[in-house]
Amino acid sequence: MPIQEGFRNQRLTVVPRRVAADAQARAVTRRLMVTDCGYYPDAADHLVNRPNGTAETILILCAAGVGWAEVDGAQHRVGPSTAVVIPRGAPHSYGASKDVPWTIWWCHMRGTDVPELVEGIGATASRPVIPIRRLDRAVALLDEVIMILERDHSPASLTGAAGTAWKLLTQIVLDRAMPAPGDPLQRAMAYLAERLDSTIRVADLAALVGVSPSHLSALFRRATGGGVLAHQTALRMAQARHLLDTTDATVASIAREVGYHDPFYFSRHFKRMHEASPTEYRDRAKG
Repeated sequence: MPIQEGFRNQRLTVVPRRVAADAQARAVTRRLMVTDCGYYPDAADHLVNRPNGTAETILILCAAGVGWAEVDGAQHRVGPSTAVVIPRGAPHSYGASKDVPWTIWWCHMRGTDVPELVEGIGATASRPVIPIRRLDRAVALLDEVIMILERDHSPASLTGAAGTAWKLLTQIVLDRAMPAPGDPLQRAMAYLAERLDSTIRVADLAALVGVSPSHLSALFRRATGGGVLAHQTALRMAQARHLLDTTDATVASIAREVGYHDPFYFSRHFKRMHEASPTEYRDRAKG
């Protein structure tokens, strides 16, 4: 059952440490496990001080109001639509603003994969506060974690909570990698997606969105792992697969629609990427 600790309408559940220790020996939960989680609305006078840190990594999502966190001796403001990630073992304290106390969703996590997931998020002890682009989605996932663990602490529930927490962390990784609406990378990606049948030089695209070609290429590599032309090719191939799956259009007409005027070149390129020609891909999909 959830434990009540003094904030009106709060939710809080703690996995017994014996149960958590047993879960660390099981296949999934040894990689990631939620040991504590909760929701503190309008948490006036909330204050936590842990000079020796904790055995878990802590994620605190601020949904409204303002708070602060001191990690490794440096204090940081925590506002709406941000999260603070406190690494395992880091000395820390945190609390709510006196004037506009925060509303937070939070969880403690342990497991062999947690450090890599935190690294993917980009949070460190020196820079623990990160923006949350889709607050509604993050809150929904933390709410699901709490609901699962409020029900019971069975192996199945611990596994379900781990899966949802994994989804939360990887979604934050994805959101931080993808461009914000209106920024140069987002506008460049939208331009390419709307003009699959056109050819554009990287220099022209960079000028269109107001950055240098080298900077635009760096933005694409950081977000997608490849350059501008690689992203354009991936978009074209995704649309080609969609047309092969959902229409009876000829390979030649699909090639033209996705920017390849030579259907034989398109087919060779498609086969190199998919280990099947467009016709073979279509036949295999129908089977």
